[in-house]
Amino acid sequence: MTSSPQPVISLEAIRFRWPGQSVDLIDIDELSLKPGEHLFVRGASGSGKTTLLNLLAGVHAPTDGVVRLLGTDLADLSASRRDQFRADHLGVIFQQFNLLPYLTALENVTLSCAFSDRKSKRAGEGQDITSTARSLLDALNLAGSLHDAPVNKLSVGQQQRVAVARALIGGPEILIADEPTSALDADNRDRFMDLLFREAEAQHCTLVFVSHDPQLADRFDHQISLRSVNDDMDPAQATGVAL
Repeated sequence: MTSSPQPVISLEAIRFRWPGQSVDLIDIDELSLKPGEHLFVRGASGSGKTTLLNLLAGVHAPTDGVVRLLGTDLADLSASRRDQFRADHLGVIFQQFNLLPYLTALENVTLSCAFSDRKSKRAGEGQDITSTARSLLDALNLAGSLHDAPVNKLSVGQQQRVAVARALIGGPEILIADEPTSALDADNRDRFMDLLFREAEAQHCTLVFVSHDPQLADRFDHQISLRSVNDDMDPAQATGVAL
């Protein structure tokens, strides 16, 4: 009998409350994602979507509970080791992309390998890192003529592809996307989602995707709805998740 694979992400009795607040912003009893599974996180502004991503990335620590990634309890790691763990095992697509405007598209993609020997080795298997970066950009339909162009000369859609390639290079087990489709119209959004899923599945990444767009939810294996906190409500009613 084949044993079930170890969860890539496991949350146990997670609570997060900002200092001075009377109600938990995040309240999740249990959440588990296996390798290659995709989670959709939705909620209104202020409901804690980005805070949840920061808990997963080890940027914030929960008020209570355990966050495990790849079997590692993030609370057991020092701040510097959490930073290195994030660099080694996570790829992040930011809402505003966070590309360096004075670098080319290719340089932006390869930059993340400079912070992780693990990603550098994985990206360099079979070919050099630059070739791997070009292959990712090609797979994401960014024309070869743009690979060496300054990233600030690219369109929003083209910059988005660079951001995805940067997140994917080096084979991270976990891919986090924070509202990356918010600036796109419906047609470009759908094309982007097709590209993202194709590349995430090719690398067998576990994807955590945040969006306020409910039309995307049906594409995902799992869904979470975060509810906005209202200090006038009973804490048991004011926060939490719906699976």
